[in-house]
Amino acid sequence: MLCFDLYAASRAVTAAYRPILEDLGVTYPQYLVLVVLWGRDECAVKDLAATLRLDHATLTPLLRRMEQAGLVTRRRSTADERVVLVALTAAGEAMRPEAERVQCRVAEALGVTAEQAVALRDLLRGVTASAGRSLEG
Repeated sequence: MLCFDLYAASRAVTAAYRPILEDLGVTYPQYLVLVVLWGRDECAVKDLAATLRLDHATLTPLLRRMEQAGLVTRRRSTADERVVLVALTAAGEAMRPEAERVQCRVAEALGVTAEQAVALRDLLRGVTASAGRSLEG
């Protein structure tokens, strides 16, 4: 069944990331936050939660730990104090070169080529987009 295969693959991939990310001193969810923030200067917590498909109750303690580790900063927006903005610190940005090598190490651990990884990524993005559209409509 597709649901089991997707679940099992997700667990296997997460397990492959774990020891590699331990070398960087971050957890898998923290790494996902870093990946999103490396593509943005600053991000509202609400937008980060939507991108990661996490609720605020899960994301807030995760960001607190990352802030305590010196990887991100959180501040209230001057335009709307209800909005909390998250940004990388210099330490969080400095992790980027090493973290970019994580992808190669994970692909190697999973036994997939770079081309297969790109094809899989594209397929998964398409599935995610299609699922999102079907839930909206």
